[in-house]
Formats: sequence, structure tokens, C-alpha cells
Amino acid sequence: MASSLEIKNLHVSIGDKEIVKGLSLTVKTGEVHAIMGPNGTGKSTLSKAIAGHPDYTITSGDVLIDGKSILGIEPDERARAGLFLAFQYPAEIPGVSIANFIRAALQAKMGEGEELDATAYYKKLYQKMDMLQIDRKFTSRAVNDGFSGGEKKRCEILQMAMLEPRFAMMDETDSGLDIDALRIVSDGVNQLKGDALGVIMITHYQRLLNYIVPDHVHVMWDGRIVKSGDKSLALELEAKGYEWVKKELIKA
Repeated sequence: MASSLEIKNLHVSIGDKEIVKGLSLTVKTGEVHAIMGPNGTGKSTLSKAIAGHPDYTITSGDVLIDGKSILGIEPDERARAGLFLAFQYPAEIPGVSIANFIRAALQAKMGEGEELDATAYYKKLYQKMDMLQIDRKFTSRAVNDGFSGGEKKRCEILQMAMLEPRFAMMDETDSGLDIDALRIVSDGVNQLKGDALGVIMITHYQRLLNYIVPDHVHVMWDGRIVKSGDKSLALELEAKGYEWVKKELIKA
């Protein structure tokens, strides 16, 4: 049975400024939803607020996983409930290897008194790295320290593969990637797609959707989803830009 992530009439503010203004969306495992829109429409704010970033205040509405609200719980508990956020600009963590970082994240998901088996962990880690075509030497490097844009995003995909979330929010994963890095990262996401994972991809551009084909495309404007469709909507946005959406809103 598919799990669901429901965003219900969500309002999000930063300080006194409202950014997300009554957004509703339902994502089921097995689906890929793309959220597109120009800068400043609230796309990144939406993902960070759902993940529990302290700078963003949810003033009304709700976010539920399988009918249970996650708004009253801390970010780490939201992750345990099945959420994953891939950042637009992943942070550097000097001195902490990727292998130890992912191991600590998996340990944190386990119940009190449970211990992660090291042998099983490394077996799974290397399986996922092989699947994603990542050199095994990669795990000895400090998290994102001195990484290229493509390496940072591949590190995020590896984390997602290991943590096995039910819902992954990918905040402008294509940002800063050249065409080769974009193809590599997209191949990784496509390897992980399936009935057990729902994906929200936030992007400005249609080019990412050439590689990761969405089931649904949504246009976000002024803090709301104002138009939805299939992949053909993304192609229309690529051809026309976003001004025609604005004109339609003014006419309505």
C-alpha cells in the first residue's frame, strides 16, 4: 500500500513576511512531482519548512505522513518518519568522513539500545556505491569538503540511498551542475526511484526533467501552486517562460 505525504493549506513565514500562502499538495510513494517557478516564489522555503528548519515558521495548515501530522516533532524525528531533504547548497563538514557521517545518521534512526552492525553497514554502503557508480575511495573524504558541485550532489544521493526515506525533497538538485554531472546525479535518482519512494523535485529549469521524468508538474507562483499538469507543462514553460502563467492569473 502506498504511503502519502499531504501538504494541507500550508502558510509559511520568515519573520513578518509570509512566503508560502496556502499551498496544498499530495504526493504518494511511487510518484515524482516537479515543482517549478521563478525565483522568490517560495519553492525552497516550502521544502525547508516541511523538513523543520528553525528559520521558517508554519503559521497555519498541516503536513501529514500517512495521516499523521509531523509539524509537532523535531527535524530528526521527521527524518525517522521518512523525510529526506537534499539541499541546494550542501554544507561542508571538515574532519568528518562520508562513511562515518552516514553511519551516524543510520544509527540515529535506530531505537534506543540498538547498535548498527559495522559489517552489514559497509556491505550495504559498497552495494549502493557500486549501484550509483561512485568510487569506494569517496567515503574516506570529509563531507563536501573541497567537493565540486557534482560531487556534493552525488554525496546527497548516496545519503538518500542509504537512509531509504519514503519521501525525498530535492531542492534545486540541478543547481551548479554541468551537463555531465547532471546526467550522473539524475542516473542515481533514477536508480532509487520506485514504489517505496515519493520524490518532490524543485527546479527552475526543464532540463533536469529530461533525465528524471516527472509524473506531475506544478507551477508555484507567489507562494501557491497555480497550475498543474504532466511533463508537457514543463516543456511549455521551457518554450514560453513564466510570464504567460502570470498573464493567465491576472485574467482569472
